[in-house]
Amino acid sequence: MSDQPFGKRAAPSQPPRDPSPWESEGRRSAGPPPPGAGIIVVTTNDLPGYRIVEYLGVARGITVRSRSVVGNFIGGVQSIFGGQVSAFVELAETARREAFDHLVSEARLLGANAVLAMRYDANEISDGITEVLAYGTAVVVEPV
Repeated sequence: MSDQPFGKRAAPSQPPRDPSPWESEGRRSAGPPPPGAGIIVVTTNDLPGYRIVEYLGVARGITVRSRSVVGNFIGGVQSIFGGQVSAFVELAETARREAFDHLVSEARLLGANAVLAMRYDANEISDGITEVLAYGTAVVVEPV
């Protein structure tokens, strides 16, 4: 309950603001927004409902990961029995997430609010060491 008389409200101390997408979806937290919040990343070459205002160029994120001795051992044991090798799946997912986070950071530095045509690429640099690259076109968009 308010301590204001019925029908009267105190003036807001700050102007109202639109919540960010991550707040409006019930994921509000005390810390910083999650990676990618506030930036649109799509694999398509256009963004329906938005107009491209400015092309800022290619944004990319790269990470290089290696498997640990323990990871190699567990992965080797799992591969004997066939099926999904969870030790390597976790490594691949971590590498993709890091590359994606780096891509979003670079797009923000360029001044983008969206990345179009996002793709992943991966190469084995040497035995057990993999490079993962996430890249796309950094753009500024506005709703139509």
